[in-house]
Amino acid sequence: MGPSEPAITVRTGHSVVELDREQALALLAGVPFGRVVYTRDALPAIRPVNHLLDDGRVIVRTRLASQFSTAVQRRAGIVVAYEADDIDLDRRTGWSVVVTGIARPVTDTARLARYQQLLQPWIDAPMDGVIEIEATIVSGIRLVDDL
Repeated sequence: MGPSEPAITVRTGHSVVELDREQALALLAGVPFGRVVYTRDALPAIRPVNHLLDDGRVIVRTRLASQFSTAVQRRAGIVVAYEADDIDLDRRTGWSVVVTGIARPVTDTARLARYQQLLQPWIDAPMDGVIEIEATIVSGIRLVDDL
């Protein structure tokens, strides 16, 4: 956080600092899970998933029969948001990052095999699909203690 980054002071003695794209993606790469927001029956739906970053894209594994995977398969170029954060509730510090972009199924067999090797599911269920999310819009904030 340099002196050129804008800060907005809040009543608690803390500030909100806007992150640039590179800072936000670096933070996102450092955590193992987040939440994908997509449209289901014309309403927003949220699903927690684990992820990895690869060449500026968010990669998630999913079941091909899952609602998220079905939504991506059904509509080419569906726009989704992906959010992850790390917040210390006691100190009221941390960060939050949101990536918005187009989600697509990964179909290339070499990439599928690579992502299936690198990204292990957290639950005991088959994860037979891989979805990539373009990082078209990247935004993030850091909550800092001014003391």
